[in-house]
Amino acid sequence: MSTPYEIPLIAEPQTLTISLAGVQYTLTVKWNDAIQVWVFDMADTTGNLILGGIPLVTGTDLLGQYGYLNLGGQLRAFTDSDITLPPNFTNLGVTGHLYFITSP
Repeated sequence: MSTPYEIPLIAEPQTLTISLAGVQYTLTVKWNDAIQVWVFDMADTTGNLILGGIPLVTGTDLLGQYGYLNLGGQLRAFTDSDITLPPNFTNLGVTGHLYFITSP
């Protein structure tokens, strides 16, 4: 059975350490003003970049094209009022969400 876990984000640039599928990662989230979307970088706990500049868009598994990394699940973004809208500058962590869903 898949288990969703909401990554606790707020509407400001941030870096946090999270455990995904039992592995610790450092997640850096920042607003990209040019494309008007939040983007994230994922690194291991020693700071080695694993993924960089991934936009928080909806309708897809943000880790889908990186299946070869065996990260143990999916990352999906959505907004409560309209699941097709990505989280915006002010609603991230309020009505804009990022979920990690473990693989069954």
